[in-house]
Amino acid sequence: MKSEDIYILAIESSCDDTSAAVLCNDKVLSNVVANQDIHTKYGGVVPELASRAHQQNIVPVVHQALRQANIDKKQLKAIAFTQGPGLMGSLLVGTSFAKGFAQGLQIPLLAINHMQAHILAHFIDEDSQEKPEFPFLAMTISGGHTQIVQVNSYFDMIVIGETIDDAIGEAFDKSAKILGLPYPGGPFIDKNAALGNPKAFQFPRPKVADLNFSFSGLKTAVLYFIQKNVAENPDFIKENMNDICASLQYTIIGIVIDKLKKATKSTGINRIAIGGGVSANSGIRKALQEGEQKFGWKTYIPKFEYTTDNAAMIGIVGYLKYLEKDFSNVQATANPRFKI
Repeated sequence: MKSEDIYILAIESSCDDTSAAVLCNDKVLSNVVANQDIHTKYGGVVPELASRAHQQNIVPVVHQALRQANIDKKQLKAIAFTQGPGLMGSLLVGTSFAKGFAQGLQIPLLAINHMQAHILAHFIDEDSQEKPEFPFLAMTISGGHTQIVQVNSYFDMIVIGETIDDAIGEAFDKSAKILGLPYPGGPFIDKNAALGNPKAFQFPRPKVADLNFSFSGLKTAVLYFIQKNVAENPDFIKENMNDICASLQYTIIGIVIDKLKKATKSTGINRIAIGGGVSANSGIRKALQEGEQKFGWKTYIPKFEYTTDNAAMIGIVGYLKYLEKDFSNVQATANPRFKI
């Protein structure tokens, strides 16, 4: 082992995925994720069930991460964990484990903001992944968050736009539920949209001031649209599923691109990086890539495994904090409303 090598164990437990990763400096050695299938039958994440599943998964997941990285726990220099935002019960499991493990090994603790991690995942050392230059705009889109962030440096971030109600991922999932698609519905809408006509049906684009977003009205519009058409034709969804999904996705992508155009104009920054689970959506990725040709943007899209909740992104922030000696103490508590 080189003297400059910094091995960090990272733990992510903000929602319903238990994840552990080991990084050597800014390189990922392992990134293990245990999904919780139990929520599928409820059509959404049940917080109490999520925290129980984290308790069951965390030890095996950490063990697997260390084994895949082929290192001994005594080689670890620090433990990074998600402090928030997220579900309180889920966060507590990861926080408690990280504290206990760090104290047992007598190594520093690094408390990480989950939303910062989605953004800084772009700085994981991957041969195929180009790192954005500062300053850049980060678009964080997930089941719980929709934000545009001006990123001036690793830890100088300013939220310049965010949703005033529902997150973009919730708009996808709730609309999918209305259509009778399984949970989580976003990937199913994406899959069906690829086979449909994006201009078959028109859905409203909410008018929201500045760089903020709103998706609650769109969800309501989808509900009323489906109720009206199903009343006239009980087979309407079945006969038009692909076109409905394509039209809905086209509308949501249009909202995102319009706000990004406004953000680049107001800030003068044309570098755009995306993060969060919804950034796996193929339509959004394609629209951003087209933005390079249409609007002169430089876009950064992370590898698929670093878009959804994962511990590798927690680990890269931990590494950057370690270099700054920005350690946390054992009094650090889970913060479900942790702001950037």
